[in-house]
Amino acid sequence: MTLFRSLSVASLGGISSSWAEEDAFPPDGVVLFEVSWEVANKVGGIYTVIQSKAKMSVEKWGENFFLLGPYFENNTEVELVEPSNRAMKQTIDSMNSRGCKVYYGRWLVEGSPPVILFDLRVVAWNENKWKKELWDACQIGLPNDDCEANNALLFGFLTAWFLGEFWVQHSSEQRPYIIGHFHEWLSGVGLLLCRKRHLPVATVFTTHATQLGRYLCAGKTDFYNRIDNFDLDREAGERKIYQRYCLERAAAYCAHSFTTVSRITAFEAKHLLKRRVDVITPNGLNLKKFSMMHEFQNLHAYNKARIHEFIRGHFYGHIDFDLEKTLLLFTAGRYEFTNKGADVFLEALAKLNHRLQVLKSKVTVVAFIIMPARTNNFNVETLRGQAVRKQLWDTASAIKEKFGKRLYNSLLMCEIPDMNKMTDREDTTLLKRAIYAARRQTLPPVCTHNMLEDETDPILNTIRRIRLFNFPQDRVKIIFHPEFLSSTSPLLPMDYEDFVRGCHLGVFPSSYEPWGYTPAECTVLGIPSITTNLSGFGTFMSDHISDPASYGIYIVDRQSCSPAESCEQLVYCMLSFVLQSRRQRIIQRNRTERLSCLLDWHFLARFYTQAWHMALASKFPEKFTYEELEQVVRLM
Repeated sequence: MTLFRSLSVASLGGISSSWAEEDAFPPDGVVLFEVSWEVANKVGGIYTVIQSKAKMSVEKWGENFFLLGPYFENNTEVELVEPSNRAMKQTIDSMNSRGCKVYYGRWLVEGSPPVILFDLRVVAWNENKWKKELWDACQIGLPNDDCEANNALLFGFLTAWFLGEFWVQHSSEQRPYIIGHFHEWLSGVGLLLCRKRHLPVATVFTTHATQLGRYLCAGKTDFYNRIDNFDLDREAGERKIYQRYCLERAAAYCAHSFTTVSRITAFEAKHLLKRRVDVITPNGLNLKKFSMMHEFQNLHAYNKARIHEFIRGHFYGHIDFDLEKTLLLFTAGRYEFTNKGADVFLEALAKLNHRLQVLKSKVTVVAFIIMPARTNNFNVETLRGQAVRKQLWDTASAIKEKFGKRLYNSLLMCEIPDMNKMTDREDTTLLKRAIYAARRQTLPPVCTHNMLEDETDPILNTIRRIRLFNFPQDRVKIIFHPEFLSSTSPLLPMDYEDFVRGCHLGVFPSSYEPWGYTPAECTVLGIPSITTNLSGFGTFMSDHISDPASYGIYIVDRQSCSPAESCEQLVYCMLSFVLQSRRQRIIQRNRTERLSCLLDWHFLARFYTQAWHMALASKFPEKFTYEELEQVVRLM
């Protein structure tokens, strides 16, 4: 079987051309600035892109790589330091002397990349003046009540100001070639100003998901099959995102190089932003490779045992199933009920429960839903379950210690222990009290928290409709955890990565997923996953793996099938996985982990290299040529 259809690492031969060679990249005199709202500011998936790529970028670019983002005092993991670069220090001092507040520091993530952060509050008084300048430049108006768009305006003007000032601070003989890589519409104003002001900046724009596409798909519009028929201006206006749509479309049009993260998003951008994508730049991860194959299997077993402890507490009084025959499934992400496929997942779980009951299977499935929602606290019954579990463990440990001492003393006297004398009346009383404490009159809760909008929550309402209430006869149990996981949680004290390692299968049946970091993270952690052909990750794997299912990547068709048919496919995938033997699952995890090299930034960064080369050749044709770019493409 051929593992890679293309992008084979072995096929990447060397070339004899100047800076197109990997060893000669980046070329001398080129400085890269990556601009994103999520630099040192955790909001969504772009944070993972920027943060995970930072170490590789610093290794590749050295002192010629910087990140630009907004400054939030209580949400910024940055160590502020003095810049060692003279031009950088002069640029920051110049802007600060003219009414700005610019911070320079090292982001406290792997690689410690240098970051430049702008305090938007300090320049908010310029908002109306800059709105007029934006209107005069490109006839895009921003309403006063759209705070996010107005913040994007301030961020964009500060970004363009900084890039221009940085170039000016160099002597005419040492002025660098600047690449400005702008991520998403929130940074788009800076790109527009670079082009409008004719700044010496080669611009790259990456859309990770179009604004209009996200809204249209959430509205159940059969988005991909009707994409040619939408009146884009009207649709954006009705959803009150017209100004954002205009900024995004203008940034895509003006960029020297336009990229997106997947084939499915390139198709979307072509129709909604009216520009063909120049380069597809898939999202990667910074991998930790194990020297021995069994190491990640050991981590799976260790973290699975930790999740089992939580399950023992959550289902106390109803542990009528064998945890050794229990499979842990999960879905996670932003709470977008239809876009993330939570609706299809729940329907499929109900059908899976029925199939397992009909088959009289001894296997139990515990399905976790990790999606943050509005809550006011932990569920009292859930916390009580963990307290009862701990109490039972302490009781068992105390009796076990006393039992062990009595057994030891009998053996020292060369006597066969009398098991009736190994426990006394006090021990029996403790055991009876523990049994009474473990009795439960109610069913285990399906939600770990008290929801603020319980009666209208779509996940809870769907659970009520399909009646998956964790009945004893149910072979599928549900736990809705409406909060991101944390090792400091008193309920389930695990980081997300450890939790994923302990599960058996990730299920992400998204109807709109430009990339999909959740199944990608499963892959690099050696955990099989279910995705769809409407996710960027799913299309990437189907393009480059000859038989994804055999490597633990199950791809459900959500493009050409009806929702009911897609749900049936999902049930089939989950049932096939559940019916595997333990040995089959171990073999599949090993095969899944083999795919991690496809998602390593050191491999995927070559697509970013192509985009940067294209922008340089377009902006500075006297220095960088498309002939060199063609040689870079031959590396792919």
